[in-house]
Amino acid sequence: MAGVPMDQREGWIWFDGELVPWKDAKVHVLTHGLHYASSVFEGERAYGGEIFKSREHADRLIRSGKTLDMTIPYSVEEIEAAKRLVLDRNGLVDAYVRPVAWRGSEELSVPARNNTVHLAIAAWVWPSYFTVEEKLKGIRLEWSKWKRPSPETIPSSAKAAGLYMICTLSKDAAMANGYADALMLDYRGYVAEATGANVFFIKGDEIVTPTPDCFLNGITRQTLIDLAKRNGFKVTERHMLPGELADFDECFLTGTAAEVTPVSEIGEYRFSPGKACRTLIDAYSAEVLLRRAAAE
Repeated sequence: MAGVPMDQREGWIWFDGELVPWKDAKVHVLTHGLHYASSVFEGERAYGGEIFKSREHADRLIRSGKTLDMTIPYSVEEIEAAKRLVLDRNGLVDAYVRPVAWRGSEELSVPARNNTVHLAIAAWVWPSYFTVEEKLKGIRLEWSKWKRPSPETIPSSAKAAGLYMICTLSKDAAMANGYADALMLDYRGYVAEATGANVFFIKGDEIVTPTPDCFLNGITRQTLIDLAKRNGFKVTERHMLPGELADFDECFLTGTAAEVTPVSEIGEYRFSPGKACRTLIDAYSAEVLLRRAAAE
């Protein structure tokens, strides 16, 4: 499927309660979500046919909708059933799953209370691309010129489409400069996150990660904090200034797509992915297998 435009793929998408052919899953050009970013979504991974922490993602989708004053017209149980149906109908085992909710096209102005809230769920093949050895080479990040805004100016606890505009700008700029991603500071100048992943720093058996008070507290982030503690690490969540990065030996990102991805470089700072990163990569893989086995 590589190189095939997203709107031209084969398969089935769950759209407002029913499966429709992939190419027929369309919305109008005057949809409120397109013009005013009244949209929330999730990114999930299925391993061996089981979605990792699926219910947590469904819960967050509904919470994100409420944060944007959108009531998604489906329960967690209905969303869970729809995700399973999408995987089954498309014959997917290792896949990426994308639920998205948005306001429709009844009216087009800033107010949106008269617009219907829609929900669609798509999924496509997404295997694990890198071996542990390849991951341990680490990726290179540059500093983004964009900063995470104050939670008084954006609904930072929601996984809302509009919040990713500066992420796209940051990652495109980084890739144009030969980097894999960018690291963002927040409005106060503290270290925040990468464009689609949370960040962790390691020194010995201590791990430090920025406090998620103006960016998303990722589900994978929460998983890794728990796994790190279970593997003997001390985990501290606190505000971090950029200059502190020089004090750490290892660094990694976490996210649905990133899983656990070691980092070798952030701007002028260098890291050497090693034993700690490998331990956490292995711990995450074991957790995925354990949850998959429990669901079978």
